[in-house]
Amino acid sequence: MMENKVDSPRTTLATPKGSGTPLIRQIRRSTEIGSPHGTPRRSGSPLIKEIRRNVDVGSPLGLESSKAEVVQGDEQSEVVEDKVEDEKQDVAEDGDKEGDEDGGLEGGIEGGGSPEDDDPIIEVITYSLEQAFEDIDNFLSAEHGQDSPVTAVPDFVEKYLDLLEDTIRKYALESVDRKAKWGKNSEEDKSFLDSIHRLACLAELLDPSKLGDESALPINRIESVRQLAMSFLEDEFRFWLNECKHLETDEEQSQLESEDQTDEEESNKGFPPNTVLTLKNIAKEMIFGGFKTECCQVYAIGRKNYFDELLAELGVEVLSIDEVQKMQWEAVEREIVKWSSAYRECAKVHFSLELNLVESVFSEDKSVAHRLFDDLSHCVIIHLVNFAEAISMISKRSADKVFKFLDVYEALRETEPAIDELFANFEETRDIKREIMIARSRIGEAVLCMFGDLENSIKSDTSKNIMPGGAVHPLNRYTMNYLELACEYKDTLEHIFKEHLKIERADSNHRPGHPGEEASHPPQNNNGHGQQDQSPFSAQLMRVMELLESNLKSKSKLYRDIPLCSIFMMNNGRYILQKVKGSKGINESVGDVWTRKKSADLRQYHQNYKRETWGKVLGCFKDEGLTVNGKVMKPELKERFKSFNALFDEIHRTQSQWVVSDEQMQSELRVSISAVVIPAYRSFLGRFSQVFTAGRQTEKYVKYQPEDLENYIDELFDGGTGKKKS
Repeated sequence: MMENKVDSPRTTLATPKGSGTPLIRQIRRSTEIGSPHGTPRRSGSPLIKEIRRNVDVGSPLGLESSKAEVVQGDEQSEVVEDKVEDEKQDVAEDGDKEGDEDGGLEGGIEGGGSPEDDDPIIEVITYSLEQAFEDIDNFLSAEHGQDSPVTAVPDFVEKYLDLLEDTIRKYALESVDRKAKWGKNSEEDKSFLDSIHRLACLAELLDPSKLGDESALPINRIESVRQLAMSFLEDEFRFWLNECKHLETDEEQSQLESEDQTDEEESNKGFPPNTVLTLKNIAKEMIFGGFKTECCQVYAIGRKNYFDELLAELGVEVLSIDEVQKMQWEAVEREIVKWSSAYRECAKVHFSLELNLVESVFSEDKSVAHRLFDDLSHCVIIHLVNFAEAISMISKRSADKVFKFLDVYEALRETEPAIDELFANFEETRDIKREIMIARSRIGEAVLCMFGDLENSIKSDTSKNIMPGGAVHPLNRYTMNYLELACEYKDTLEHIFKEHLKIERADSNHRPGHPGEEASHPPQNNNGHGQQDQSPFSAQLMRVMELLESNLKSKSKLYRDIPLCSIFMMNNGRYILQKVKGSKGINESVGDVWTRKKSADLRQYHQNYKRETWGKVLGCFKDEGLTVNGKVMKPELKERFKSFNALFDEIHRTQSQWVVSDEQMQSELRVSISAVVIPAYRSFLGRFSQVFTAGRQTEKYVKYQPEDLENYIDELFDGGTGKKKS
């Protein structure tokens, strides 16, 4: 009997730090036993009978069932009490002999003993998580084929489940403070995940259909602990997903780059590497444990929430088509600015980072990673593209709104290479690309329609109001400024018109009056042949300018004063030419031939003005009719000076009110007038001024000196406040 009570080294294992909560089993018995001489022991002196287990070398743990069954947990408390009572009875019968066999009580019982001999004897039996790992690994590594199937659940599995469940609950309790336990010690985290991995392997190995009814309880226990473990991992996975944010500041990026990184961490540039590694390890165990669906759901929801927050930070609101339709245009413009920036940033930066993240977290299964990324990107892109489609459906359009539409189109077009590269290996992303293409096509159609509105606005401007002084017409300013700004989007507009032309050529039923249809037939050049190398947008721009010039010619005819008609055409022609020369896009579209032709037109208007205005003045200086037989006809000479004075006064009075806004052209006009009028007048005055009697007669008819004419000519075309009816 004494031999069976020798302590086994495997029975009293030390509990290593961090290896889990030990299972402590101890039974204390207290009794009062009389001495062999009938002398009772001191009242209250306990006698502890130890319940030990005999060593069985053949068992998995090297242990056999104890003769006195080891008791643990509340469920077997009654059994403990019964066994204690039995032992009390044995002790009463054996007396001092039993005390001797218990060891360490000799002399203390018979001779009263020392106070130390009265202390209770306690045995602590422990079973660590490390030993559990060893037992589980041995069991899993053993061959379990058809010849030696597993027919029962080993006893140590129950102990392993107790340890694991205690560890899970401890992690969950300490994780209330978040990061208090998880992520603090990577070795402990790895050990914990390894224990869950073993549990999954154990659940896979133990087939309930091949086990007896007595194994139903442990099998259910395994599933219960597995559910508990996966629930904890799911919560941790969700938490670390919320922690996984892009490193945006320069300080964060430089700190990340300064650290030694593996190739895998380098691919996750933009995210905290430790966070990514934690997510990867948790996802791996959840998927291995049969919780792939739950893991994917948590990931999808977590990253969708992240992008919702990101878009909100970028200023993008969730707006329906109806809400966009009801917004004031100024508000829509502000939304377009924020949307364009957010769309570019997502397409060029965030989507790429998200793909790297999901491929790292689910590196064990790329198909899962790509499906999650496809779902996430599709959701975000559809949200963004819906706004673009809502813009294309705005009913209250006007030509001046085209530029914001072009901003949307450019954002969709510029990011196309990044989207194509990102989804190059994704068969499922065809829907995403199609949605983007449809939205872009609708924006393009709206742009074409607004260019059509520009044409219609030029054609329909039949106002009879004339510009005072022949100044530049507002229609001219609006149209040329419009075209100048449009040419800042020249590449985009070229793309839109080319795409539309392809559609038209593929469709035999052209829509009448559509601007793209007009653009598909280039205007004629000076030689009367179509410009085959002219792009659709350039042809459209030329058409707009031809319509503008035609409209301006019609308006010039409203002036009854023919010279003013020429000044009006000079002013507007000069304005157009300066805009063309100042805009690289317009200049490239119209070409040098057109520019030279318009310059020639300006010179012709200049000549027309001088002929109509100063032709009569110069006629006063002719010699015809002034002399008869070499004698000056004084009355005729007087009439000539009177006519000149009257004409020049009228010209100065009226044309000083006219407007030539271009300073260079104004100077050129004055110089050309002076070059013709002043020399002719000086010559005329030199030939005939002596005919008049010096003094009063000369002052009466010779009103201007050549220097006076030059000063008065320099006052022409300054523009005045008075209005002249023409």
